[in-house]
Amino acid sequence: MALDIDKHLGVLPAALAVRGRRTEVLATNLANADTPHFKARDLDFREALAVASSPGATGRPVALATTQHGHLGGAPSADPSDAALKYRVPLAPSLDGNTVDAQLEQAAFAENAVRYQATLTFLSSRFRSLMTAITGQ
Repeated sequence: MALDIDKHLGVLPAALAVRGRRTEVLATNLANADTPHFKARDLDFREALAVASSPGATGRPVALATTQHGHLGGAPSADPSDAALKYRVPLAPSLDGNTVDAQLEQAAFAENAVRYQATLTFLSSRFRSLMTAITGQ
């Protein structure tokens, strides 16, 4: 009997990748907290996970058609989670146009880190159950 490891692991590897991408986005926001006119972004986890875990989907947005030689093409992003990347609505925008709220970003970063760790724990549990099944202990 063949073992389909992807089926056994389920959505956890995709969730781990999306959590990692969200960590990068939140870190970018924090790094640009003092950059004038920087717009804070965040990842819609449900949308990004749906794109990442759907079978056969590329996750890339539809490319724009160019009708004239001088038109710029809308090249799709290489990262499937970019489709779920949204601009965050600021609670109190600063005078220089920056929309990063450092406390909000730090809280989101901490929450994402906890959820990333939980996903790793669930994934480790799945691997442990596979090892138990293989070794018979």
